[in-house]
Amino acid sequence: MSDTELHPPLTVMTVNIHKGFNAFNRRFILPELREAVRKVGADVVFLQEVLGSHLRHQRRFAHFPQEPHYEFMADSIWPQYAYGRNVVYPSGHHGNAVMSKFPIVHYRNHDASIVGPEKRGLLHCALHLPGRDLDVHVICVHLGLQEAHRAQQLELLCKVARSEVPPEAPLIVAGDFNDWRRRAHDILARGAGLREVFVQAYGEAARTFPARWPLLPLDRIYVRNASAHLPVVLPRKPWAHLSDHAPLAAEIHL
Repeated sequence: MSDTELHPPLTVMTVNIHKGFNAFNRRFILPELREAVRKVGADVVFLQEVLGSHLRHQRRFAHFPQEPHYEFMADSIWPQYAYGRNVVYPSGHHGNAVMSKFPIVHYRNHDASIVGPEKRGLLHCALHLPGRDLDVHVICVHLGLQEAHRAQQLELLCKVARSEVPPEAPLIVAGDFNDWRRRAHDILARGAGLREVFVQAYGEAARTFPARWPLLPLDRIYVRNASAHLPVVLPRKPWAHLSDHAPLAAEIHL
């Protein structure tokens, strides 16, 4: 039996779901978004801008779920999920989430906020995959809009990768980096040994924003002690009307 048969690859995807609304906040489209995510069939899904609760929206929209959006998204497909609350306001809160088909043995949300109104986080989860001695570590990322803030947040990410992830363990970091100047590659390679899967496969990061006419490479998948096979930007139909970010997916070999 081959190693691939013993240890099948892990399929991952990442998407900024924009709190369940379309790009211009005109329609609440979370049920459509859930169906589209399901069709990808990923083992692990990294979500950014996920609503934990929003009382005003719950009263306003007929099909607004009663449960937190990460629970609604996970439903019966992903039995394990974790949520990191980043932004709190009078009517509710939102943050990052990870949905997994494998047990999440522990998780921790790191506050990556810098002084000012932007609240950001790094959600670190350890997953136990059958037949593996080492847990697979995943970190869901949503970084700030200001470059000075991102630089500090990337240093925090490197610190988390060094201090909380065993050096020999597989590590997958994915999410919305807001890094249109492509500064993260060198910082993460130097500080945490992380390599971006599209850069490795095609020589450059994938353009994901805006989803209708992607120009900026904001969304990323980085790995350590793992490799990716044929990472893809998911097609404009249906994603261009479901999020302002084009989702990414990749087959990760551990």
